[in-house]
Formats: sequence, structure tokens, C-alpha cells
Amino acid sequence: MVLRSPAGDVFTRNVTQKEVPTVLADGFFSRLGLEQTFRWLHILSGIVWIGMLYFFNLVQVPAYAAFGDEAKARNIALDKVTRRALWWFRWGAVSTVVMGITITMAEKDFFKPSNGVSFGKTGGGLAISLGMLVAIIMFLNVWGVIWRNQKVLLANAANLLAGGEANPGAAAAGRKALMASRTNVIFSVGMLYLMVVSSHDVYLGNPISSGKVGAFWAISIIVIAVLELNALGFMPWKAEVNKGLNKLYDGGVRNVLIGATGFWVVVLVVCELFLKK
Repeated sequence: MVLRSPAGDVFTRNVTQKEVPTVLADGFFSRLGLEQTFRWLHILSGIVWIGMLYFFNLVQVPAYAAFGDEAKARNIALDKVTRRALWWFRWGAVSTVVMGITITMAEKDFFKPSNGVSFGKTGGGLAISLGMLVAIIMFLNVWGVIWRNQKVLLANAANLLAGGEANPGAAAAGRKALMASRTNVIFSVGMLYLMVVSSHDVYLGNPISSGKVGAFWAISIIVIAVLELNALGFMPWKAEVNKGLNKLYDGGVRNVLIGATGFWVVVLVVCELFLKK
């Protein structure tokens, strides 16, 4: 069997049959079987959530902009397509977070050093901790900002289709939803990277000094806080188009992809600087 030491050295040794986890023999309703089931559901839910997020930002926004003066057609699309997509989007987010929390409760000694993770002291533990933090912020953006403002847009579209008057606050609500949604796209790439590397031995088991841990969290939180405060309109330029960091939201799909790549690069550099032994 190939083994890996906490220092990252690879070695082999012979093991007896009793030492090999009997995944299939334990069955679906064993602790190990349920752990893997929750992980599967977590990944499946995440595909729905992030897939819908990318659909909205990379497909729907530019497609709806192409409607131009076809206001009625856009409102029909909002009422018939976006309304349904938002249902899957927001409940996919709920399911992803719930399944993630369930994994931490179902897996034996998930937060203990004996599990090889030691959340506050090892590279793998710090990576998954940061990934979880970003995911929770994204979840709060979904329900606290995006969905609250999208409800205004959906109600306005339905009202206009019924012959009613336009809601003067719809444009501002749309802008708030867009800013939070595109910030979630920016966060998503780095978050997914952290989730993957934390469980595939890239940094797992490396004990990290307290100084590196502090620097890791300080830089990470500052970058995340700046992006999130910008998404909420708390920067000097507030929600103005093409001002300050808002340029990440405007200028088409290109800018948000640049922002997502930039955030991933920051995450990668921080991990490489502070999560290696």
C-alpha cells in the first residue's frame, strides 16, 4: 500500500486484509457508506447551484441584453424561464450547504487532528476552512441579496405583462442582484479550488506555524471582505456602472471571468506561500 507521511514523503508497506477499509462489505447504511452518500449529494447539489450561477451570468445576462427594445419578450423570459431557474438556484444553494454541514457531523472525528485534517493547524484543514467560509458567504449572497432583489424583478415583469405600471425600483434591484451574483462567480472558482486541494493531498497533513496561519487568514479575509463590501455597495462608488471595482461586473462576460481568475490566483498564491510546510 502506498502511504504518505505528514511531511509529504511517500513510502510503501504491506498491510493485512483487516487493515483495508471494507467499503463494499460495510454497505450503504454503514457510517462509511453514509459519509460517501452525503459527499455525493453535496457534489450533486453544488453542480446544480454553481451551474445555475454560471447560466445566469454567462448566458442569461448577455442574452437578455440582446433583447434590446423587446421589453415584452424579455419580461416573458423573466417570468417563464428565470423564475424556474431561480428556484433550482436558491434551493441548490441550500442543499449544498446542508449536505456540507451534514458531512462534518457524519464523518467520525471530522474536526479532530486524529482525522489528519486539524482545521486550524494543517494545510488541508486551513484550505477547507477557507473554502467553507467563501461558500457560506456565497450562500448568504444568494438568499440575502440575489433572491430578495430578483423577487422585485419577477414581480415587476409579471405586473407589466398583466398591463400594470412599471416598478421604479426594479432597475436598482436588478443592479444589486447583478453585483452580488457576479461576485459569487468571482468567488466560485477559488472556492472550488480550495475544496478540491483540501481533499487530494496537495496540502493535507502539513503542520503550519502560527505565523503562517495568521498571515493566511489576514490576507484571505481582507481580499474577501473588499470584494464582498463592493458587492453590497459599501465602497465609495457604490453601485455606479464601470466605477472602481464595479468594472468587474460590467463590460460583458470577459470582466467577470478576469475577476474570477484573479481571485483564484490570489487563493493559489496564498496557499503556496502559507500552507506548505
